[in-house]
Amino acid sequence: MGKFDKGKSKSSPGISTASLPDIVFMLLFFFMVTTTMREVEYKITIKLPEATEVKKLENKSLVSYIYVGPPTPTWEKQYGTRPVIQLNDAIKNTRDIKQYVEQERAERSEADAKKITYSLKVHEYSEMGIVTDIKEAMRQVQALKINYSCKRPDVR
Repeated sequence: MGKFDKGKSKSSPGISTASLPDIVFMLLFFFMVTTTMREVEYKITIKLPEATEVKKLENKSLVSYIYVGPPTPTWEKQYGTRPVIQLNDAIKNTRDIKQYVEQERAERSEADAKKITYSLKVHEYSEMGIVTDIKEAMRQVQALKINYSCKRPDVR
């Protein structure tokens, strides 16, 4: 008969790491699919005004945004505190709107270029003069489909 050794302690078996790469790639794939990239880096502060009659845009891929508001604290030194216009990632002026509209039209098909809606995201305390200047510049390049972005009032 064999001799049983009671004095030796049994060690637990090692943890299998064979499935670890599968788990890592599954997590990586999940975060790659669910993460959205920021389209525009805001250089201005935007606090949208409230409105009671709000309608959602149907096709957001055909919307180009024009941002108007005071520069963020990091950009105040360069641009001051008065409201400025941001087109894509750059602070521009009303003379640059023609080029911006043409660029937006060129990036889309001819059929979609006619359907582009230009959405103005304007800080609620910005002066109306800058908005009027933007609308006048857009009228000159026949960009007549304009809407104003706003938020719904807090319902309590």
